[in-house]
Amino acid sequence: VQLAESGGGWVHSGGSLGLSCAASGYSTSTYCMGWFRRAPGKEREWVAYIGSDGVTTYADSVKGRFTSSQDNTLNTLYLQMNSLKPEDTAMYYCAARLCFFNGSRHTSYGWWGQGTQVTVSS
Repeated sequence: VQLAESGGGWVHSGGSLGLSCAASGYSTSTYCMGWFRRAPGKEREWVAYIGSDGVTTYADSVKGRFTSSQDNTLNTLYLQMNSLKPEDTAMYYCAARLCFFNGSRHTSYGWWGQGTQVTVSS
């Protein structure tokens, strides 16, 4: 099982970025996926996760601005980030878990990508 994020970069406050997470070695329909981020000097926090029912739940800090989607035919997870703020600056990770585990806990996830950096300037 391998996960590889791409699409990070630098953007001005208010701008948009789209992240992708390509999965290999398994089908994204088999596991439930999630997005996490870690800002410098801060704990890792969850951003969004897909439940076993296919419904995506978003952290309050990104709700209404970020949208996660999944294409199981391409084994790819996406995160569209709009209205970005400087506080969104972080390393972003996608991860996979068995669906019965809690999606908001990083300990629920057994597989992680290497991360992609997102930097938002004010």
